[in-house]
Amino acid sequence: MKYKRILLKLSGESLMGEDNYGIDPNRLQKYAEEIKKVKDLGVEIAIVIGGGNIYRGVQAEKTGIDRVQGDYMGMLATLINAMALQSALEQNGMYTRLMSGIKVESVCEPFIRRRAIRHLEKGRIVIFGAGIGNPYFTTDSTASLRAIEIEAEVVLKGTRVDGVYTADPEKDKTATKYNSLSYQEAYEKNLNIMDMTAFTLCQENNLPIIVFDMNKDGNLMKLAQGEEIGTLITSL
Repeated sequence: MKYKRILLKLSGESLMGEDNYGIDPNRLQKYAEEIKKVKDLGVEIAIVIGGGNIYRGVQAEKTGIDRVQGDYMGMLATLINAMALQSALEQNGMYTRLMSGIKVESVCEPFIRRRAIRHLEKGRIVIFGAGIGNPYFTTDSTASLRAIEIEAEVVLKGTRVDGVYTADPEKDKTATKYNSLSYQEAYEKNLNIMDMTAFTLCQENNLPIIVFDMNKDGNLMKLAQGEEIGTLITSL
């Protein structure tokens, strides 16, 4: 396997499947099966999942809710998704630990860096919920920060498309795909890969990002084995 330790970033919207909101149990089961294939080959896996299928903090202003309050609501939404994913993984025979950026001790552990690394070394899948525990930070920022903290070798960002394009391929049929990019190129082209905080963290710590289609069977395994799929963003 090319990577010993990875951080997988999933969006909350990816759990909706074909629905307009909520969690599709079939999609959840499919993700668990894909993750298990990689785990069984000895790769240490950490996961960050968003909460957009339930609630987004940035929606707060539209509904009259204070932005900070809305962000905390979004953090709780990520915990709901993390608990659902944890259940699916364990039903497929994997050992997991859910660690939270905010204290919810009845259902998960608080995030402690050394403990998270120890869980990974013991073969457990670690799921990071509730962001970093502070408002104004996205789950992309959480993924970048946690990946750096646990010394992951790469951030694998699973999306609905098979990489980064010159434009939104779902809206623009003439959009072309990038096989690789430098951080600087991605910034200059204003490509919407991650928010600027997350992207800068990866750039400053020379942490590669691979954007790929998580919904295609076998893609996660191919990446773990070193196949060139999706779009690789590095310092080049």
